[in-house]
Amino acid sequence: MRQDAAVIDRPRPHVQEGPDEELMRVLYREHAGPLLAYVLRLVAGDRHRAEDVVQETLLRAWRNADRLGGTGGSVRPWLVTVARRIVIDGHRGRQARPQEVDDGPLETVAAADEIDRALRLMTISDALGELSEAHRSVIVETYFKGRTVSEAAEVLGVPSGTVRSRVFYGLRQLRLALEERGVTML
Repeated sequence: MRQDAAVIDRPRPHVQEGPDEELMRVLYREHAGPLLAYVLRLVAGDRHRAEDVVQETLLRAWRNADRLGGTGGSVRPWLVTVARRIVIDGHRGRQARPQEVDDGPLETVAAADEIDRALRLMTISDALGELSEAHRSVIVETYFKGRTVSEAAEVLGVPSGTVRSRVFYGLRQLRLALEERGVTML
């Protein structure tokens, strides 16, 4: 009788204990190498996947040690069958999922620039909220909507001189509000 069969046939206590380290050592020592070589062929040389399959196979053998004990011979045929089924299940699982998207197109998106722009706009909007309605409206009309002083005066219904004055004092308040938020203007 091989050593793995002797260890598996040994009665296992039903009290809560850690894993049977001796069983795992014997299974690993006698079967991990050949099992890894077999699984590597099944997964086209993907070593990481093969190691995962071997680990899962040995874990299932440990969990089913009471059923394996009655075989009387080597457990390797059982291990090979389990490993093959794990590989097949993994393949079927990958086929059932939608294909993953290539990261290439995502790398061309200027996400950092868009985030920076959004943060700048939020900061400016927040700072504009601290201005009086009169100062805010002339800055929005002249700087954000691109209107001339005359056009802004016509839209707001105030004289051009008032628009110029409000722009001057509004920008001064806006600069202070932005500096309080850590934004420095050139």
